[in-house]
Amino acid sequence: MNTTQPSPDVAMPPEDEEALVRRAQANDRGARAILVERYWDRVHRWLYHLCRDPHQADDLTQETFLKALANLHRFEAGTCLAAWLFRIGHNVATSQIRKPNRTQPLPAEVVDPGDGPSEQAAVNELSHRIDDAIARLAPDFRGAFLLRVQEGLSFREIAQVMGLTEETARWRVFKARQKLLELVGVPGAEEENDS
Repeated sequence: MNTTQPSPDVAMPPEDEEALVRRAQANDRGARAILVERYWDRVHRWLYHLCRDPHQADDLTQETFLKALANLHRFEAGTCLAAWLFRIGHNVATSQIRKPNRTQPLPAEVVDPGDGPSEQAAVNELSHRIDDAIARLAPDFRGAFLLRVQEGLSFREIAQVMGLTEETARWRVFKARQKLLELVGVPGAEEENDS
């Protein structure tokens, strides 16, 4: 008998999520808990990358879910719950993150144990350069980029989350990628930016 359960980060079929949302809207505590469990890590990870402070990300995530649950009756079941939650998180973050960006390195990346010390050092160096480059992006560009790359949202969903047009969301992700290539030192990135 297989007793494994799907990871909370695994997307559930839209009809299942819609039924779960409807139950949560009817104040089913179990359904609400499942929704929070299913999306907590994704929202927290994204907010952490925006603020770069694990304690602030905890607070922002908690406030995001408190607001979401308090306003769940306003959510239209059958639409993208992830985009709605990220939108609330974006609003919470922009209202609370007023200080200049405090940068902290991301947690150490997992290195293939088969790599030798020089390969591990190279991977760690590149990882730190990428983390530093992401931290140096303007918050709006960093947010759009991470929603696309890390969370896999469509440009339409990014636009909904950030209150933009779809074309502006697409442009911000494109510009963030260009800037990252330039900051990491990829040859030819500056020439691409000039065109």
